[in-house]
Amino acid sequence: MMATNFYRLLIALIFPIFSALVPLNAIAETNNSKIGFVLMHGKGGTPLNYISDLAGPLEQQGFLVANLEMPWSGRRDYDVTVQAAESEVEAALDGLRSKGAQKVFVAGHSLGGLFALYFGSRHAIDGVIAIAPGGNVGGTIFREKLGKSVELARKLVAESKGTEKTSFLDFEGGKGAYPVITTPEAYLSWFDPDGAMNQLKALQSMGPTTPVLFIVPTNDYPGLRKIKQQMFDALPKNPRSKLYEPESSHLNAPSASVKEIIDWASAVADVR
Repeated sequence: MMATNFYRLLIALIFPIFSALVPLNAIAETNNSKIGFVLMHGKGGTPLNYISDLAGPLEQQGFLVANLEMPWSGRRDYDVTVQAAESEVEAALDGLRSKGAQKVFVAGHSLGGLFALYFGSRHAIDGVIAIAPGGNVGGTIFREKLGKSVELARKLVAESKGTEKTSFLDFEGGKGAYPVITTPEAYLSWFDPDGAMNQLKALQSMGPTTPVLFIVPTNDYPGLRKIKQQMFDALPKNPRSKLYEPESSHLNAPSASVKEIIDWASAVADVR
């Protein structure tokens, strides 16, 4: 009995000292490891570009992160269809869950942000983070610049040549129109103006239970700034959805939004 009381007294004396030595963020880090993010770069980019300025801080704070190279990277040139790209993200989400993620978010920058919105409208995830989403093929400029390429892709698919690689046009505001080489089938899945990458359709198709952090930096491209409120208002009402406007350019929006993304996702996840 005396030994038992001695050990109890020893524990009572040592525990407060031990607790004081534990880093204050240790509990937060444990909770962070239950939250996973799939991250997607912008058009022509890679996981090592601007999206890495978000991936690094998330990993440093203990979150689970899958930073993917998507079909719209400079190397891949739309090498697979939209549907195949969805499968790539699904596989990444499964990987995060297998590592212990209880809540999962899909986040993307520029075209990656638009794809995140599309993906979130079709899959059960805990939230979407659209960082300066852009590349809306349903917009007037894309229809004008890429109309002939879209019609060529339709023609080739109709002629049963949908899997034969061909040169088409892509478009980016700061770069203009430029060639990409892919199959008509894959090209049409990405650039059909009424298809998957029509931003308004993706927003309107979002389930009301999926919250969205819609990020539009103060120095974003004028066209994206002009439609920001219209696009955000197109989302189904969800009390956790939020329009956030960091002081940043389009390209640096991921790094400027790190704290907001962490705070928002942690509140939505509510992992205890």
